[in-house]
Amino acid sequence: MLWFAVAFALMLGLSTMWWSAVGVGRRVVQVFSWAWAGTWDGTKWTADDVAILIAARNEELVLADTLAAALKIVEPRQVFVVSDQSTDRTVEIARSHGARVMELTRNRGKAGAIAAGIRHFGLPDRFAIVMLLDADTRPAPDYLDSGLPLFNHREVVAVAGRALTLIGERSTSRFGAILLAYRERTYVAVQTLHKFGQAAKHANAVTIVPGFASMYRTSILEHVDITAQGLAIEDYNMTFEIHSKRLGRVAFDPTRAHAYTQDPDTLRDYRKQMHRWSLGFWQTLMRHRVQPRVFWVGLLIFAFEVVLSSLLLLLVLPFLVVLGIAAALLAFDVDPNGALSQVDGLVPPTTLVLGILLPDLMLTAYTAIMTRKLRYLIYAPVFPFLRVLDAVLCLGALKTAVLGSSTGVWSSPTRR
Repeated sequence: MLWFAVAFALMLGLSTMWWSAVGVGRRVVQVFSWAWAGTWDGTKWTADDVAILIAARNEELVLADTLAAALKIVEPRQVFVVSDQSTDRTVEIARSHGARVMELTRNRGKAGAIAAGIRHFGLPDRFAIVMLLDADTRPAPDYLDSGLPLFNHREVVAVAGRALTLIGERSTSRFGAILLAYRERTYVAVQTLHKFGQAAKHANAVTIVPGFASMYRTSILEHVDITAQGLAIEDYNMTFEIHSKRLGRVAFDPTRAHAYTQDPDTLRDYRKQMHRWSLGFWQTLMRHRVQPRVFWVGLLIFAFEVVLSSLLLLLVLPFLVVLGIAAALLAFDVDPNGALSQVDGLVPPTTLVLGILLPDLMLTAYTAIMTRKLRYLIYAPVFPFLRVLDAVLCLGALKTAVLGSSTGVWSSPTRR
């Protein structure tokens, strides 16, 4: 029973359970009171106050759809594209949609392109809010209508967008469909269970304002080190900068600010993206000094759990192999002293496996209910193997973060 409890807690996550409880309490308060939202400064932001900034490198396959979606929520004069030494039709497509374009002649990476665009277009002097949008992301038509009200309270300096994967676009393979379903499960679990609780007013513990489609007050951008050296990605660091420098609160609500992004549908692209995301997390964690605040306490507990759960997933398979060999030897009476049977009694394999598979199945069932896609239950047997892959990539990224650094150059997945 002890091993079951340990495995169950690590697979589901004590952090997730805690922040989920906070999120439930937050939703109850929202229903009965507006006090949760903060202090309203009397300002009501509109779409005219928003600039959309897109950093792009060779994105001709997806940029047109992204710009079409962006132009449904703002005017063309409010859309800015930074081409990071693109060699395809990225610049041509951006200009054909009426966007303002900056062409970089040297590859600076996404963070460098964002910083260059903010300076070149003078966005802090012209707009109150900037929305950072990936070239493969399509904001929902009500993105600003639902997301901007979160800025009506003066302590909110950033609004994290709600990520939704583009399931409607057919994958090239059945395995690709499973990868997209697995990614959607991650989005649903993290955003509706974990992140919503972290965004509670008095917690302010959101760990990432994702760069795919999120908004910042332009007044804080001069205080954020967007182009910090040696990091694989910029969005973790920008979020940590907000917390470290006490610039304000990060707001998030899974019912607001939706945007659809194109996730990897091949194992190669999935591995590259997950390694990059994990590497960026560990690099950013090591870059910043820990402070005695709720954000840092929650972050360190989460990081510790991630390492332990990854180790458990990597060790459980060889452990079960050893137990299988032990069972075979016992069957042939090769272990007369009963030493191997004592190992089996200490850690019952069925209990350990159940402690891993049950919480994983619960997450799948939760996602199927939330998305109303019961077919995800068919994919459930594959998801634990993908979690093992995530564990390998996570620990590999931790090793890389400790021993090396990154340039931040682009590593986009294959576009569809």
